[in-house]
Amino acid sequence: MAAIKAVNSKAEVARAQAALAVNICAARGLQDVLRTNLGPKGTMKMLVSGAGDIRLTKDGNVLLHEMQIQHPAASLIAKVATAQDDVTGDGTTSNVLIIGELLKQADLYISEGLHPRIIAEGFEAAKIKALEVLEEVKVTKEMKRKILLDVARTSLQTKVHAELADVLTEAVVDSVLAVRRPGYSIDLFMVEIMEMKHKLGTDTKLIQGLVLDHGARHPDMKKRVEDAFILICNVSLEYEKTEVNSGFFYKTAEEKDKLVKAETKFIENRVQKIIDLKDKVCASNKGFVVINQKGIDPFSLNTLAKHGIVALRRAKRRNMERLSLACGGMAVNSFEDLTVDCLGHAGLVYEYTLGEEKFTFIIEECVNPRSVTLLVKGPNKHTLTQVKDAMRDGLRAIKNAVEDGCMVPGAGAIEVAMAEALVSYKNSIKGRAHLGVQAFADALLITPKVLAQNAGYDPQETLVKVQAEHVESKQLVGIDLNTGEPMVAADAGVWDNYCVKKQLLHSCTVIATNILLVDEIMRAGMSSLKG
Repeated sequence: MAAIKAVNSKAEVARAQAALAVNICAARGLQDVLRTNLGPKGTMKMLVSGAGDIRLTKDGNVLLHEMQIQHPAASLIAKVATAQDDVTGDGTTSNVLIIGELLKQADLYISEGLHPRIIAEGFEAAKIKALEVLEEVKVTKEMKRKILLDVARTSLQTKVHAELADVLTEAVVDSVLAVRRPGYSIDLFMVEIMEMKHKLGTDTKLIQGLVLDHGARHPDMKKRVEDAFILICNVSLEYEKTEVNSGFFYKTAEEKDKLVKAETKFIENRVQKIIDLKDKVCASNKGFVVINQKGIDPFSLNTLAKHGIVALRRAKRRNMERLSLACGGMAVNSFEDLTVDCLGHAGLVYEYTLGEEKFTFIIEECVNPRSVTLLVKGPNKHTLTQVKDAMRDGLRAIKNAVEDGCMVPGAGAIEVAMAEALVSYKNSIKGRAHLGVQAFADALLITPKVLAQNAGYDPQETLVKVQAEHVESKQLVGIDLNTGEPMVAADAGVWDNYCVKKQLLHSCTVIATNILLVDEIMRAGMSSLKG
């Protein structure tokens, strides 16, 4: 009897072989759910919420976030896989597959009496060797647009169909190149993702400027302004109550009028400063646009409209920084010392109405925009969500490639190379730990096997061809999913992120080892024993 039973008769316990079997079964169950999603030929999953909302996706991160996972070991693997996505932006499905396969391979040896600790030692040795192989085969190149297009295409084709991936690839790469600044890390928050329920997913495009999700609030303001100066401000242009609780007393109607005039005069002075600046800088054919984070009252809007100024109020705070990066100029908090230097410039500003929603496009001929917008279009909510998820992964893939300064060949090539190296390496390890290295090598091959299986080819036959080609050619050979034949991944332009593979090896080994070394599961916490 377990010792915990003597202390607490209500505790639930699974021991030794039973505990391991339960955990391995959970890991393989999660692996079976996600294995059909891997790669460009992977299938979709339909998630239905309690409220009946439908979500179509093949993104492992979305699936693991949205699924309700009850088993503790499966939940642990899911958390590690989603942490992988948080760190590197990709590799969630691969993470779950490799952990499941490591435990499956270990189980074959444990069932023959090998102790889990020895396998864990073998895993650790294999991980160190695999990381060395990764360092050797990584390809360091100058990250030019052509290379980044290949990296983005490889990432996006695993999330959306090929035709849409080709459209998104160009947009995503150009957006990252626009916001990249030498000497600074890439800030992906400067790429706004705006969605419009309109047209098709393939109409998604990059706007070299900013798109705001609201329009001007006065009917007489122009809907289209060319060659416009942009004033970005955070100044209230409406009457506000005093900060202290005060009352005003008057004896006659004249005194009341004076009071009202004094209140409006304060705002009118601010509006007049904008008009004076406009008159100073604008020739007859130039436009002037005011974008304010705070409110603008109807009287002020009317005055600005009479002078041909387009004014937008209550702009979102996150857009204020983006505006100054996209159009130049700087955001002002006071109109005391307004100068021409405060103004940005855009070649074209126009308003677009879609149903009841208004969009303001601040685009075209922005001077060196360092903040851009990816305008996602789609006929329904499913498409919009799918494209947005794919874009986020594509952006992260490019950012990783630029910051790493290197890539590794994809299409299962790197896993085949690592497995080959580990099989040679195991003979140099003395004792039974070399069985752990063999298990690790076999587990890595799950990636090429599943890629082939999802494309409709025989996994064993395809893998044997690829391994034979790898040995003969001494090149990194992956699987061509269109023909099922071996191909040199680098020549085909299939690249994976170096940091994703590195993180995969670390996290998979740690979690698989921890789960292997669990020999007792106790449900004996305080909360589970009440009553």
